[in-house]
Amino acid sequence: MRAARMTQEQEQAMSGATIWLTGLPSAGKTTIARALAGRLSAEGHRVEVLDGDEVREFLSAGLGFSREDRDTNVRRIGFVAQLLAAHGVKVLVPVIAPYADSREAVRKHHQERGTGYLEVHVATPVDVCSARDVKGLYARQAAGEISGLTGVDDPYEAPDAPDLRIEAHEQGVAESAGALHALLAERGLA
Repeated sequence: MRAARMTQEQEQAMSGATIWLTGLPSAGKTTIARALAGRLSAEGHRVEVLDGDEVREFLSAGLGFSREDRDTNVRRIGFVAQLLAAHGVKVLVPVIAPYADSREAVRKHHQERGTGYLEVHVATPVDVCSARDVKGLYARQAAGEISGLTGVDDPYEAPDAPDLRIEAHEQGVAESAGALHALLAERGLA
């Protein structure tokens, strides 16, 4: 008996990958990820968004914001993302992930298992993020209520060579998600 061959569209829909969106708080990572997730889902792809805030609440509860805890959080998210991607899911991961070595460890974990991984830098300047202040973090930091805010009084190591850099402060959400969709199509993932 002969097995039916999948069409290219079916193969692409089955091809999972992790798309890691890194950037400062309020850069637009989650907004772009959710816009792209809607588009991919409408095209028939299996999609999950592993939002950093939700993961911290459910998977990494109890972790603080020390470098070690941030590294543990990123590795946990990367592990879950790789498992999902290995099973044909497009996993969008809008997470600050401030340290280059933590992101590189996640990339290597994916590479060692033959799972697709793309790093996207949502490169919104800190002054724009502060003006947006979606969660009120910048205002709380300025008032002295919190410290360790990434990009303000805690480091953020921007990617040197991401697969895509999105200047979200210079273009709208649809255009940003469209640029990311174009990259996925170029790599045979959309």
